[in-house]
Amino acid sequence: MEVATVLESARAEVLEEACEALDRAHLKHYPASPRSRQHLETLLDLVAECLKRRTLIPISSYAQGVAQQRFDSGFEIAEVQTAFNVVEEAIWHVVIARLPADGLIEAAGLVGTVLGAGKDALARTWVSLAAGEHVTSLDLTALFEGAAS
Repeated sequence: MEVATVLESARAEVLEEACEALDRAHLKHYPASPRSRQHLETLLDLVAECLKRRTLIPISSYAQGVAQQRFDSGFEIAEVQTAFNVVEEAIWHVVIARLPADGLIEAAGLVGTVLGAGKDALARTWVSLAAGEHVTSLDLTALFEGAAS
């Protein structure tokens, strides 16, 4: 069974767990709200899309846009990284627990790569904005197509 399929079938449960974790984090700019839930939902849907299509372009583009928007709005990078982290943790708790043992290694690698690419794009963009210069990317092209530098 593919990790993307399991993620899609467990979407509501993953989203609920991610929202609860974000609420417990008590972040200044991410209060418990429908808008925060919508941001997590968008991120989760992009992870599923990347897994299904085996491309990093959607998550990388999204993370760059989020970094720009949140940087301009005065967010701390740790707040935005926490949003990525709660989605990842929820995926581990819900999705990985439902996969057969023989698919766990690949699933963990795929999920980690997608979210890692998003976190990398987020961090590079944030650092570029803070430093006023371009920061290069990790080379993940061996695992997925579309990793931008």
